[in-house]
Amino acid sequence: MTEAREYEAKLRQLGVTKDLFQEALDQAASDARMCTAFDAPAMPGITFWSRTNRYLAEHLTDRDKQNPVWKYTSRDSILRVVHPTGSHAITAVSGAGGIGDLDRKVRSKNPKGRVMAQLVEGNVKYERGGQTVIGSRDEFEFGGELDSMPLWFLLYERTEDGHLAAELSLPVKMEGKFVNEWSERIPLFTGNDPGFDPSLLDAPDDDGNDLDFEVRSK
Repeated sequence: MTEAREYEAKLRQLGVTKDLFQEALDQAASDARMCTAFDAPAMPGITFWSRTNRYLAEHLTDRDKQNPVWKYTSRDSILRVVHPTGSHAITAVSGAGGIGDLDRKVRSKNPKGRVMAQLVEGNVKYERGGQTVIGSRDEFEFGGELDSMPLWFLLYERTEDGHLAAELSLPVKMEGKFVNEWSERIPLFTGNDPGFDPSLLDAPDDDGNDLDFEVRSK
C-alpha cells in the first residue's frame, strides 16, 4: 500500500476525509475575507479559526450528511467534534514550521494553556496503549470521558508562497506552552489557495489560554 493510500485509510478509520477538511478551510477563508480594516485587528484570525471548527461541526453533526452523527462541544473554550463512538475528538488549530511536510518539524503557532496541556499529556496514554475510550452520550457531553479521549489537531498554516497547508496530527508533548511533538501526522495538502491575504493570519501570539486565534497589533 502506498503512503497516500495509507493516509486515506487512516482518515477513513477516523471517520473523516481530506475533502471535508479542505471544504471547511475554504469556507472559513471566505468568511475571513469579509473582514475589513474597520473590524477589530484580530478579527480575521478569530474568524478563520472559529469558522473552520464551525464548518467541521456543521457537516459532522448533520444527519443528512453523516450517519451516525458526531457530537460537538466548546467546553473549556476548545472547539471539538467528537466521534460517535467516543474514540477520539478533533479540533482545528493554527500551526507553524512545515505543516503538511513530514520532513519538517511543526508546532502549534499559538501558546496553549493548562487544559490543552492536560489533553496533550493524555494522548500519550493512547500512543502507548493503543486504546480508545468508549463512553455514553452523557459522558461525552458532560463527563470526564471528554478529557480522556485522544484529541487530534487539524493543523493549518500559511506557507511561504502565500497558500494554506494542512495536516491532521495527534499531539503528545509540549515544550513550554507550545505543542511540538506528535505521535502521528497525516498530510492533507500544501497548496490550498485560501482566496484572501493569508498574512492576515500572522500575528503576535495570544496570551496563552486555549482560544486559538492570533491577535494583531495595529
